Amino acid sequence: MATYTTEIASDSIPSDNPIHQRLLQAYYLAKPYVKGDLLELGCGEGRGVELLSPLAQSYLALDKIQEVIDRLKEKHPKVDFQQAVFPPFQTLENDSFDSVVSFQVIEHIKDDKSFLKEIYRVLKPGGVAVLTTPNIKKTLTRNPWHVREYTAEQLTQLASQIFPKVAMKGVGGNEKVMKYYEQNKESVRRITRFDIFNLQYRLPAPLLRIPYDILNRVNRNKLNTSDSGLVAEITHNDYVMMEDGDAALDLFLILEK
Repeated sequence: MATYTTEIASDSIPSDNPIHQRLLQAYYLAKPYVKGDLLELGCGEGRGVELLSPLAQSYLALDKIQEVIDRLKEKHPKVDFQQAVFPPFQTLENDSFDSVVSFQVIEHIKDDKSFLKEIYRVLKPGGVAVLTTPNIKKTLTRNPWHVREYTAEQLTQLASQIFPKVAMKGVGGNEKVMKYYEQNKESVRRITRFDIFNLQYRLPAPLLRIPYDILNRVNRNKLNTSDSGLVAEITHNDYVMMEDGDAALDLFLILEK
C-alpha cells in the first residue's frame, strides 16, 4: 500500500483530484514534443506513462523510490523503469535521447543548474526537453518539500545559460479551476493567519514537513467536503496552456538543444 504525502497527489484520493488533474494535463501538453527515445526524470506513480509510451520508440523512466519503481515494472513491462537519485545521470550516455520530460521535479533538486546541464548532455542535437514546476507567484504558502520555487523570469534565465533555445509558457486553468484556487487561497489564509511569527519561512524545512502535510491534507478534505461537486468535476481539460508563465499556476518550460 502506497503512503502518500500531499506532495504525491493520488488519483484514488477524492480531495486530490484537482491537483492530480493539473499534473496529468502536463503530460497531455507535452505530447507534441515527445518522439524517439524518451527519458522521464522523476516519474512518480507513473501518471503519464500510458499517454507518452505510444509516442516513443523507447521509454526510460527514473525515480528515487524503489518501491514505486517495482510496482511500475509490473504494471508497464514495456517501459524501462530504474531507481536513481540525480543529478548526475551516471549511467546515461551523451546525446542519447530525443525527448526528456520532467514534471514537478526541479523544485526538489538542490543543484538545479547541474540538473539542467545533465539534461542538455543526454539530449541528442535537436532534442527537446519539457519541464514543469510551480509558479512561485501563485504559491499560497511555503512548501517545505521544495528547495526553491521560481518566477518565469528566474527559470528562463537559468535555462538560458545552458540551452540555446528556451521557451517559457505556463499551465493555467479555466473558471472552474480558478474558483477552486480562490477557495483554496482563502482556506490557507485562515490557517496561516495564526502564524504571527512567520515561522513557515523561518524554521528549517524538515521541521515543517509533518505539520505541513497534516494541515494540507485537512485543508484538501475540507475543500472537498464544502464543495465536493467542484472538486470532483475538475478534469485535465480544465487546465490549459498559457503564453504568459507569470499568470499560470505552473511554469511550462520547453528547451531545445
